[in-house]
Amino acid sequence: MRYLYIIPARGGSKGIPGKNIKPLAGKPLLCHSVDHALAAGADPADICLTTDSQQVRRVGEEYGLTVPFLRPAELSTDTAGSREVMLHALDFYEQLRGKYDAIVLLQPTSPLRTAEDIIKARELYSPEIDMVVSVTEAATNPYYNAFETAPDGTLHISKGDGLYTRRQDAPKVWEYNGAVYVINPDSLRHMPLGSFPRRIPLPMPRNRSLDLDTPLDWLLMEQLLK
Repeated sequence: MRYLYIIPARGGSKGIPGKNIKPLAGKPLLCHSVDHALAAGADPADICLTTDSQQVRRVGEEYGLTVPFLRPAELSTDTAGSREVMLHALDFYEQLRGKYDAIVLLQPTSPLRTAEDIIKARELYSPEIDMVVSVTEAATNPYYNAFETAPDGTLHISKGDGLYTRRQDAPKVWEYNGAVYVINPDSLRHMPLGSFPRRIPLPMPRNRSLDLDTPLDWLLMEQLLK
């Protein structure tokens, strides 16, 4: 099965300025994702760094990647969707290198993923499903400690009858951690990721599910990597 590994790395970032090329544990952030893809067996020619920034492009090329395009302006804004970015990259690489069976999306903001996570996600994938997505157990459980406000201003449990007295007895719920997505290209062409009816979870532990979004996240990540 042929995989296109897409690493999306815009030049701008409001939360952590220049985060995709900011050094972390001795190398630019995006390079951790490159290493994960290579360690999982990716052909370097099938690793697509999609960026709008010449500086990010240069960092990728200095790390050994071929970066044959910069994103068009309409895919370089804060509001540009990841689906459109992936489809643009897929179309470009399929014209360059032929058809791919699946996309592996590796966001640079998840440097604690491992090659084994990617391999497990690929093993779970088949053309009959829309996506394998990495998840971690949700910090808040709607059956146990997540509440909604009633019209009279009082709180009530979000889901169920509120009779669970121990978290471990409540149904397990998951949240995306952003680390690994293996996506069916045909599904991506036909609908947004949020509309996929056939999503398979890849559970990952919470201590490897930190997503870099704020300066505090970055400080925590540095301590974890030490």
